[in-house]
Amino acid sequence: MGIAVDLKINISKLNTLPAMPVIAQKLLALALDTDEGEAQLLKLIEQDPLIAAKIIGLANSPLFGSSRKVNSVSDASMLLGLTRVKSVAIGIATMSAVTKFPGGLLKANDLWLHSMAIALVMRAIARAMPARTRPLDDQIFLSGLLHDIGYMALSFLDTPASDALHSQLLANPDRPVVEIEQELIGMTHGEIGARLGQHWDLPEEIITVMRYHHTPDNDQANAGQPLVSLVNLAERLLPGFGVAEQTEQAVSEEDWQKLGIDPEKAESIIEQIATIAEQAQQLAGAV
Repeated sequence: MGIAVDLKINISKLNTLPAMPVIAQKLLALALDTDEGEAQLLKLIEQDPLIAAKIIGLANSPLFGSSRKVNSVSDASMLLGLTRVKSVAIGIATMSAVTKFPGGLLKANDLWLHSMAIALVMRAIARAMPARTRPLDDQIFLSGLLHDIGYMALSFLDTPASDALHSQLLANPDRPVVEIEQELIGMTHGEIGARLGQHWDLPEEIITVMRYHHTPDNDQANAGQPLVSLVNLAERLLPGFGVAEQTEQAVSEEDWQKLGIDPEKAESIIEQIATIAEQAQQLAGAV
């Protein structure tokens, strides 16, 4: 039985996928518009050493320009903002749920680096969008952090299939990732991620981002716009960062205009992205 058939069988049995972590469920349901909600957010994060350490590490990175050493989740939340901390915490919790050790070729830290960098690039692009159509910061971070979780779900379900895919991606840098996935495993990481998102009852716009971030012109992608196009553009502006993922690099004036951005601002945005990439590498310890 081939890899594609095996994988489809696994994907169809959603009971083989882990449940959404309890902490992620609580964080998704948590409202931050009250003092009680803010206190509960900090308490939940402080109870999880992995999430707390990553958020403190993020706050101490050059990405956010802290002038002093951040040592607590409370201080990190003041620097990063509560909505961003909430989204990052959900991203870490959900990613850890589909991390299986010993892992295969796909490393959780590489995907974390890629996803965080994409979220930050999305934020830089979104700042140039008209205020009336600009997504909220928490939506940007959550969609950026979770858009490629299908890769982790594939590794969890079928590590040999995942290894075969990433070997092919490395060996064929000029072929589109979606083309290689369909040929090798009969399904894209976007579809796998969307199935997981449905299993976890994630917000519809996040599921749509997972499914269509490589095909933003699909009519079904409208439910996740403009987040779908933001992820797609960010990946083309930051190709192969953290994980080997072939994306069309050429960006047209029309791509910027679809987001309501004046193409004349493109050069300035691309300069910001180069800085973000450098700082994200420092965050990962890969100077």
